[in-house]
Amino acid sequence: MLAKLKPLFYYLRAKYLYKWSDRASFEQWQERRILRHLAFVRQHSPFYRELWADQPLAEWRQFPLLDKGIMMENFDLLNTAGISKDEAFSVALHSETTRDFAPKIGNITVGLSSGTSGNRGLFLVSEQEQAQWAGTILAKVLPRSLLQTEHIAFFLRANSNLYQSVQRGRLKFSYYDLLIPIDQHIATLNQTLPTLLIAPPSVLSLLAEAANLKQLAIHPRKIISVAEVLDPLDRQRIEAAFEQTVHQIYQCTEGFLASSCHYGTLHLNEEYVHIEKAYLDEAQRKFVPIITDFTRFTQPIIRYRLNDILTEREGLCPCGSIFTAIETIEGRCDDLFIFPSTEDSVVGANGKNVIVFPDFITRAILNSCAEIVEYQAIQHANDRIEICYLLKEGASRMQAEESMTQSLSELFQKLHCQMPEICFSHYHFIPGIRKLRRVERRVVQ
Repeated sequence: MLAKLKPLFYYLRAKYLYKWSDRASFEQWQERRILRHLAFVRQHSPFYRELWADQPLAEWRQFPLLDKGIMMENFDLLNTAGISKDEAFSVALHSETTRDFAPKIGNITVGLSSGTSGNRGLFLVSEQEQAQWAGTILAKVLPRSLLQTEHIAFFLRANSNLYQSVQRGRLKFSYYDLLIPIDQHIATLNQTLPTLLIAPPSVLSLLAEAANLKQLAIHPRKIISVAEVLDPLDRQRIEAAFEQTVHQIYQCTEGFLASSCHYGTLHLNEEYVHIEKAYLDEAQRKFVPIITDFTRFTQPIIRYRLNDILTEREGLCPCGSIFTAIETIEGRCDDLFIFPSTEDSVVGANGKNVIVFPDFITRAILNSCAEIVEYQAIQHANDRIEICYLLKEGASRMQAEESMTQSLSELFQKLHCQMPEICFSHYHFIPGIRKLRRVERRVVQ
């Protein structure tokens, strides 16, 4: 009985108790929580105990940084549950192969990341952490109170005990496997009529198209984009089809990092995760997050550098939240386009190269042609990019390509980088096992 009440406790805490009137008092509270958490981690994780040596906990911002490679290499000693990487991988891979995501190691849920960066990561979650996650995410995403009946439709590559834990009381959870053709899911959706729709934007776009064709007859109270970057093109299409704001959840193997307020603005979940900003371009407000999750005990995440590019919102959100507002999640640092510079010293240049952020490419393409339905920009070499695209029926490909070439040429001239060769091809992405990356760098070093 107590176990069933835990998610309710965390729901109520996130919904009603975690409130701060000013940033200063919140940061004092956050610092106390972090120091208490670090004391536990030092005592129970051999890896962190050795990594931090005898440094005072108050100096935790100077502790060494981690990334996915370091975490996976030291997985056995890093986690506090005594679970080996081989054992965890065995359980996770068996679940993915059989599509049975129920097995645990004792009371520990094991998950596996999608491996977008080519390096799949493991995550471990205890029953208490699972209860906290369930209560917290319900408080942040449910369109109404917990007392109302909701049917959640959740599209993702893999299911998990973590996701199933939100199903309780009046909440019904339905998992939709992305490996199954979307047409089959549409028939099921029309039968179940979900009130909360959660899916990657590439899938939401397909559902929006089905809704426009009168093939999909659902009217969810809330739509949430997950797992992929929410591109302006997808956002516009989804919002037009369903006549509502698309919300977002920013979650990865390393934690539940951000969620939308009722205005649709992403806010960092700083009551659970401390975020340091490693700026790539402070003037453009673009940074890489370094996260310290002070609620995860089984697999501690301390000063962990992600590979994502975030743009901080300029100005306060109308919702009044004291938590950092995010304008966009652009994608991965791996997908920064890099071109030779036309000058010896320019702003944004890295040596003799110029770094171009993904949203610059996106805006140049979308602003050039209103007839674009789908697109993907791929850098194959430092002097060659490919634009895969689909136009509205009847639109001229010649005119579209001329407009995109002109727009990109103006961008590269402004950034003082050499104009690459641009080739064009038909758009061919199909949602499923692979995440959509609208702007992707595939240069082989």
